[in-house]
Amino acid sequence: MNHFDVIVIGGGLGGLTAGAKLAREGKSVLLIEQHSVPGGCATTFRRQGFLVEGGLHELDGLDGQDPKKAIFDELGVFDRLEFVKLPEFYRVVTSKTDLVVPDNVEDAIEVFVNAFPDEEKGVRKFFGTILAIRREIDRLPVSRLKTALLFPFFPLLFPNLVTRNKQTIGGFVDGITGNEELKIALLTNFPYYHDDPYSLSLLYFSVAQASFYRGGGHFIKGGSQRLSDHLAGIITANGGRVMLNTTVTRIVTENGRATGVAFRQKHEAEEWVEKAGTIVAGAAIPLVESMLPEPERKILRSKTAGLKNSCSILSVYIGFRRDISVLNNRAYSTFITGDGV
Repeated sequence: MNHFDVIVIGGGLGGLTAGAKLAREGKSVLLIEQHSVPGGCATTFRRQGFLVEGGLHELDGLDGQDPKKAIFDELGVFDRLEFVKLPEFYRVVTSKTDLVVPDNVEDAIEVFVNAFPDEEKGVRKFFGTILAIRREIDRLPVSRLKTALLFPFFPLLFPNLVTRNKQTIGGFVDGITGNEELKIALLTNFPYYHDDPYSLSLLYFSVAQASFYRGGGHFIKGGSQRLSDHLAGIITANGGRVMLNTTVTRIVTENGRATGVAFRQKHEAEEWVEKAGTIVAGAAIPLVESMLPEPERKILRSKTAGLKNSCSILSVYIGFRRDISVLNNRAYSTFITGDGV
């Protein structure tokens, strides 16, 4: 007999959201996370009197076209947390440019056109395209039946998704302007998503970037740990369990189907096994692969063999003893770009 309906491996925002939604719908959920707190990148920690935001320093959108809004509404996020609207999108500083970019389309276009008056056509093409892509993705059908019925009409209904689905953001921007300073100014925050504009999908970039320009950026008051704790609390409040400081060592399978997990708690050698009807893997694919026995490991490897690892991130946290506004800091997010970029 299974103690839980669902076991979720990994307590990042993906695993937490899945676990919270399933728990709200009546499933008994066990979520296992190796860290001492839930949240993944959405965590905070204290050092020398500072409360440090671990990674989720800015949430995009939260407007009517943002898919996050529906799940946040469903899980009561807006009832429990306060989202502070940021005053601007970002500041970009190069040896030739110093711009503060607003978080709405009309004002942002004005800033870019004033800074690059000979590039107005390219600026408007940039914004028109990323906004159109976001609108089209928002209209995509969810059901398979509706997708099948509409598929012959996709070129008419979703022209940008059809014609630009193989395009990178680097290739797109090269096609609308030859001004390198403008390219840097328009794409200065692309490391939010990737480390190479020539392998970053235009569609992927557009959805997130247009979300910032339509809904703005938001900081979770008190830090992103509050969001993670809220989602974990939904699981426990609905009869589930969140195990921290616990590492899943392997996924148990029977007749080609995942039926449970084996795990060890921190500083303990003993391995425990828990069974469930459904296993949700919220960990990185290479880790999931290493947890599987054969032949399931080989099957997953065959599906992911052609994929490349995403970029890694190095974060340095600096605490200041005085107000950083006296250090010429004029924006929440500042990007300083070297001449070699």
